[in-house]
Amino acid sequence: MLRCLIPLIGIALCSVTFAQSAAPSDPEALRRTADSFLRAQTAGMPGRPGVEVGQPDARLTLTGCSVLEAFLPPGTRAWGRISVGVRCISGASWTVYIPARIRVEGEYLVAARALGRGQVIAEGDYGVMRGDLTELPPNMVTDPQQAIGQSVNAAIAAGQPLRADWLRAPVAVQQGQIVKLFARGNGFAVSHDGRALASAQSGQTVQVRTGGGQVVSGVARPGGQVEVVY
Repeated sequence: MLRCLIPLIGIALCSVTFAQSAAPSDPEALRRTADSFLRAQTAGMPGRPGVEVGQPDARLTLTGCSVLEAFLPPGTRAWGRISVGVRCISGASWTVYIPARIRVEGEYLVAARALGRGQVIAEGDYGVMRGDLTELPPNMVTDPQQAIGQSVNAAIAAGQPLRADWLRAPVAVQQGQIVKLFARGNGFAVSHDGRALASAQSGQTVQVRTGGGQVVSGVARPGGQVEVVY
């Protein structure tokens, strides 16, 4: 039986409970419980996950148990090399931990050529590789749409995997730049020039000083435009 608790943060915390007819001291009964739990945990992962469950400690001597429950320790996710817990919840009171390995075979992006700081990624700047995602650094980019149009914030060598924390939205408005202020409303549209008082990425709020000295706030848009929302 799969039981999930979904707290306010929206992350499902799950455990799997199994009634066992075999003696729980049987290593295979423990392994089956852990294996079924991890396969349920990895079912929705991108790519092609694989589960390898090791052997419980051969020195264990456990009392009889009618129901076993598998779980992950707090702060652990089904990713890479982990330990999965198996505890008795009916008939006895004990917990054991079994080593396991989660592999996720999938595609990820690499730099097709050397990318300099500030360069905006376009088609042809990246290639696609395939491998075990759990052996790669965190925040790997797996979808080209996560990279195209993004600005590189650190130099990346050719063949190096792309990480999301190395990319950011390009600057749409530069500090001191003459920008086009525009506003649209019900039945009207106006525009005039101004000078940006700070740099901003597309979608960020930026202040602009008009030719008359008035300072207004608007939303930075690509192409040196700032939208004033009423």
